[in-house]
Amino acid sequence: MSRIQARQDAQLTRAALPLLSLQLIHQRESYGYELVERLSELGLEVSTGLVYPVLNRLERDALVATTPRPSPSGPPRKYFSLTDAGVTALAAARSQWEETATAVATALNSGEE
Repeated sequence: MSRIQARQDAQLTRAALPLLSLQLIHQRESYGYELVERLSELGLEVSTGLVYPVLNRLERDALVATTPRPSPSGPPRKYFSLTDAGVTALAAARSQWEETATAVATALNSGEE
């Protein structure tokens, strides 16, 4: 992978990360590192340093709520769940993403035989 391609991949992942975080948290409550692992299972390699700022921003915007729970391997974990505003934001973000993806696909396929 070229350096330019790696940068483009990273930018796409960063752009999608808030939507993906909302979606995964909507599927089930998760803590930060668990989200990183779930993203990895989807084929997206992201660091905790990329995920935690997104989670903090979602919390600051009241799109997610947190609940501390004991961890079997260390300090309590902060579990994230969607608020009602988060559910609404997820629906809007999904719609916007689908519109953007459709427009990009149309542009990429235009003129192809």
